[in-house]
Amino acid sequence: MGCPSMTSRRLAPRHAALLLIPLFLLWVPGCAGPDPDPGEADASRDQAGIIAEEVMEALGGRESWHATRYIRFSFFGFRTHYWDKSTGRHRVSWTDRESGQSHVVLMNLNTGEGRAYTDGTEITDAEALNRFLERARGAWINDTYWLLMPYKLQDPGVDLAYAGEEAVDGIVYDKLHLSFNDVGNTPGDEYWAYINRETRLMDKWVYLLQLREGQDERSRGEWKWNDWRSYGGIMLSAERERMDGQKRSHEDVAVFEHVDDVVFTSPAPVSPEMMREGAGPGAAEDSGVSGGPPGTRSADTRPAEGPE
Repeated sequence: MGCPSMTSRRLAPRHAALLLIPLFLLWVPGCAGPDPDPGEADASRDQAGIIAEEVMEALGGRESWHATRYIRFSFFGFRTHYWDKSTGRHRVSWTDRESGQSHVVLMNLNTGEGRAYTDGTEITDAEALNRFLERARGAWINDTYWLLMPYKLQDPGVDLAYAGEEAVDGIVYDKLHLSFNDVGNTPGDEYWAYINRETRLMDKWVYLLQLREGQDERSRGEWKWNDWRSYGGIMLSAERERMDGQKRSHEDVAVFEHVDDVVFTSPAPVSPEMMREGAGPGAAEDSGVSGGPPGTRSADTRPAEGPE
């Protein structure tokens, strides 16, 4: 018996300013078989949990992650985020590629409240403001997952399982499979994290997204996470490399010990004087390893879009 067919639906156009995950040919890593033995499933989860803890240690340790407060990055050079991980304060700014208008949204991810500005003018219409706040929250959900996914392997709502080992170009990987227990915006998404057995860093992810409205096929992506470096005591990877060799990088990645309140309260441009880098090599110390939130409900932070 073959794999079950997917329901056919038509793709609805997205907002032109969004960067969409490229669509790939449908790939399903296996047809559904008999229900797994409960003991085997428990053993798989236990092994995955052990590996996830090793990953966290390789990233700098859970204590360092919890102590990290301010993170800044520009999502593939398009949207710039400042995130106060401790309080949920968030600033995102971008320039619309069609209109050329500049937008800044200042909000609290925990409360959902905030303000929005276009070319320096505050948006006062309630309906328009809500649209900006929803877009800003969606951008945070998407963009932070493209930067921080290895820190979220054991988030509430994540069903983490060991998916075996695989050797690629002489490197042995332990594969972790992530699915989601009816949480988040797209609970049907699935991910496979390729964990380098030597470094315990994630060298690659493969994702298979649930059908979006109008899609005939599930979208698949496979990207290397390159250039792991230390920022303020935690490890981050800025470069993404598609299997065809295309590379895109997050820009202006930094971890700060202090960010002035004005960054989260005023749409005025941010200056370096408003920030102080955290302990450790905040200006990005090369780890020598390459290749391959608490803000709101953790399992929400999964991507709906990515680099073109």
